[in-house]
Amino acid sequence: MKYILGIDIGTGSTKAVAVGQDHIAFDSSQFFYPTDTSEPQHSEQDPELIWQAFQNSVTELVSKLGYPPLAISLSSAMHSVIAVDEQCNALAPMMTWADSRSAAIADELLASPLGLKLYRETGTPVHSMSPLCKIIWIRENQPEFFKGVYKFISIKEYIWYRLFHTFEADHSIASCSGLMDVEKLVWSKLALSTAGITVAQLSALVSTTYLRNDFEPSTSFDVLKARTPFVMGASDGCLANLGTGAISPGIAALTIGTSGALRVSGSQAAPNESAMTFSYRLDEETFINGGPVNNGGIALKWHLKNLFQKEQLAAADYADALSQMEQLNPGAEGLIFLPYLQGERAPIWDSKSCGTFFGMRLIHQPRHFTRAVIEGICFALNDVLKSLEESGQQISQLNVSGGFVSSAAWLQIMADITGKRLVLATAEDASAVGAAYLAVKATGISSTYPLPDRGESTTVEPDQANHVIYQQYFAVYRKLYANLKGLMQELYTLQIS
Repeated sequence: MKYILGIDIGTGSTKAVAVGQDHIAFDSSQFFYPTDTSEPQHSEQDPELIWQAFQNSVTELVSKLGYPPLAISLSSAMHSVIAVDEQCNALAPMMTWADSRSAAIADELLASPLGLKLYRETGTPVHSMSPLCKIIWIRENQPEFFKGVYKFISIKEYIWYRLFHTFEADHSIASCSGLMDVEKLVWSKLALSTAGITVAQLSALVSTTYLRNDFEPSTSFDVLKARTPFVMGASDGCLANLGTGAISPGIAALTIGTSGALRVSGSQAAPNESAMTFSYRLDEETFINGGPVNNGGIALKWHLKNLFQKEQLAAADYADALSQMEQLNPGAEGLIFLPYLQGERAPIWDSKSCGTFFGMRLIHQPRHFTRAVIEGICFALNDVLKSLEESGQQISQLNVSGGFVSSAAWLQIMADITGKRLVLATAEDASAVGAAYLAVKATGISSTYPLPDRGESTTVEPDQANHVIYQQYFAVYRKLYANLKGLMQELYTLQIS
């Protein structure tokens, strides 16, 4: 069977997914790598390990299938920054989206008129996740190091350089850097001036459908044929929309992995200045508007590891915990969880926020806490959904992907809280599948993007009685952060002082 290889370079792993000519994923390979969070506010990775995982995932899958792909297309996690020299050697570990050392810089920008101007022009929320803020932090805290940097690039650009020995960045990854004019598709003079860098210190901008067919195998990476077409691809969030078929009006993509996001496509940017929802690019005609949350599956993992005191969690541990909480009524008998364990992005954009259990009583058992954690994650994404609807987006259906789709109970809670129909369009990695779909169009196999096969999709309808109950709990959830914000910031100051 002829196939296209979609590769998602994620925060915790790189996954290669084979997608056949019927547009259905049929095999995959995945390799993991660590994140160093040993110092406060740090979240760093070794880009060389990610390059090795990229090669290994491709090699394993192509070797298993026994024949090479028609083309390869790349998806990548957003907001990473690597300082490199002229040969693309990393001068320091890569800063991931979760690195929050630049939180004070983001707060200072937001408190000034400049912050709003940057948000309007770049479509990227002013936050410590942003490469713009990270670069400013490097300039202010490591001035001598800053002077020696040849270019500031993302992990996708690093992989691309290792493949083709040239610095190129797609419009989608660039649109979430805080450094590109999202309307004009050029590096923003305002953002570059704010960061203190020049255009020469960034990669050349190209379309997400940009294709190279000058690949040459190397001794360490010889599983592919010479001149195998490589499509640049886009960011993981934008491609998750494409991979789940959420590129039509009224259909949003919702992903819960380690973190989470909710996104809807449109023909124009849809800024919300109070909630700072993002406006990123899938291609020249399509914007992806939405908001990310910091705390998805990682909040449940934290909860189960601490509750059951297990260093290594197995799939059975998750299944048992979810089964025990499933029979509880909506609201976990009055227990509400703010899941801000890593601070929070949309819609509150507060790196100083923290996790909170509210409403604890003697009746509450471990299963209540598990349900509260699940509901808290869903409330956070519902908060993003409400912000998008408040900015004029009409949303009737959520196409879902990510690790949480393996739990029927979690899916039902999400449907009940949002009041929306959920559609599980694919069981494989939606971003990698989206990358393959983008390649179908970029290579001329089709003049339009394909859509996932709906024949095998699972649909979850909301229980309207439960939705009414959840609306009441969600109102309390929203008020909790507003009432605790000052205390969270005071506590944060005590912690780092």
